[in-house]
Amino acid sequence: QVQLVESGGGLVQPGGSLRLSCAASGIIFSFNAMGWYRQVPGKQRELVAAITSDGITNYADSVKGRFTISRDNPKNTVYLQMNSLKPEDTAVYYCNARPPNPMYNYWGEGTQVTVSS
Repeated sequence: QVQLVESGGGLVQPGGSLRLSCAASGIIFSFNAMGWYRQVPGKQRELVAAITSDGITNYADSVKGRFTISRDNPKNTVYLQMNSLKPEDTAVYYCNARPPNPMYNYWGEGTQVTVSS
């Protein structure tokens, strides 16, 4: 059974930082591309950042230079370091695992990030 468990969300003031973690189980973590997505009510889920099994990263333009995605394969964990947070970063953040087989795509339950003074 595949599980992706996010943690690290919360309330932070504008300009602050948070680090999200996603612990994976039930998959061969090192084979998977991992990603962070976010969604606000009434809008589509959007890609924030992704990292391939080889460590190649990709970011949404809105977070480049502020967010950093990384992975720790021995710990089966992917991280999202978020700095210089803005109110528009407020959303539910979801962890995604994408195995080499395109038939499969896994999601976590999400963690709320709220940026507000």
